[in-house]
Amino acid sequence: MENIQPHHYYLEPGHIFINPDQSVVMASLGSCVAVCLYDHKEQYGGMNHFVAPKNGRKESPTAKFGNAATLGLIRIMLKNGSDIKNIHAQIFGGAASPFSREKTGRKNVKIAKKILKKFKIPIVSEDIGGSLVRKVAFNTRTGETVVYKVSGTDKMNKFSENERYFHAQRN
Repeated sequence: MENIQPHHYYLEPGHIFINPDQSVVMASLGSCVAVCLYDHKEQYGGMNHFVAPKNGRKESPTAKFGNAATLGLIRIMLKNGSDIKNIHAQIFGGAASPFSREKTGRKNVKIAKKILKKFKIPIVSEDIGGSLVRKVAFNTRTGETVVYKVSGTDKMNKFSENERYFHAQRN
């Protein structure tokens, strides 16, 4: 293992993060979804974090929507020199919200999978659905992820300093 201390980045909903250097990207997910893409040949990756599957008629396509966020992540990877055949995906989140009757989590997962299938990007791991909040950490240099589930919306907040340390040490 390299003796590199990775940079930490907390990915807010509606954002995309890609870094060819070692970074640990973290997100807290309820019904939101994060797609992590990793180029195993170039050895770098990125993550998106989106809230809803598609934008409405009046809203512009931004990374807070799964269709735009997933396409955007793929396009940025390709623009940075990745070959689509060297990319694989991981999907996290999509929990059922206890506050809504809508099936937003399920729809978020569905749109991500649909776009990945269209580009023939294999999904090598997923932790989706259910009702628990997930905290995800993704190492952009190795493609490794750490996921753990917590109950209660009070746990949705950003990672604590201890959790950041735990994730950095695991990678």
